Amino acid sequence: MLLLPYLPGGTLHDELSVRAAERRHLPESEVVRLFAAVCEGVRAMHESRPALAHRDLKTANVLLSTDGSPVIMDLGSMAEARVTAETGAVARHLQDLCAERCSMPYRAPELFNIQAGHTLDERTDIWSLGCVLYALCFFKSPFEAAHERGDSVALAVLAGTVHVPDDSPYSQDLMDLIRRLLTVSAADRPFIGEVLDAVKALAARGDMGGDGAIHTPQPLVT
Repeated sequence: MLLLPYLPGGTLHDELSVRAAERRHLPESEVVRLFAAVCEGVRAMHESRPALAHRDLKTANVLLSTDGSPVIMDLGSMAEARVTAETGAVARHLQDLCAERCSMPYRAPELFNIQAGHTLDERTDIWSLGCVLYALCFFKSPFEAAHERGDSVALAVLAGTVHVPDDSPYSQDLMDLIRRLLTVSAADRPFIGEVLDAVKALAARGDMGGDGAIHTPQPLVT
């Protein structure tokens, strides 16, 4: 038997859906706090031996504990991070796995078209983290709009265009970090240690506006 904790707060996706309906943004300090905690979980994966990649990081796969701390779940897509598609058959197999296990609006560009000789590494998760960070600010992945319109998500991802709403309440530094994580070329994306350094620099600036942190329900006591 496998016993897992019960987290009554639901998922980050649930919280952001409620906020989207009310157009109620998280304070920047809360965005940074939540994102830093998610990144710490990702660092544990990336710095394991061998390095592991989650490959399906998204707001629906982040639970909220009773104190509002994020908990990464759904590890069925996790695999060794560094893999080379040595043949066309291996490349097609990897691409099929990614199509099955990696949600399109959060999927890294290199996972849409894997060629023989192509090497993947843990920076596929860095792209997904960029989508999560954008969603923390604006309620959903930057590429979900294409999915909702029926347009090609793959083309939107490969273009890598990130739209910042005109009424964004967030700092330019935070928007710059999102764009840095959503670099189309995996080779130009930072590793998780660099991401955490950037997040800590943002956190050091202190509270940066917004209208209230996440508050999750307390567990029932019987």
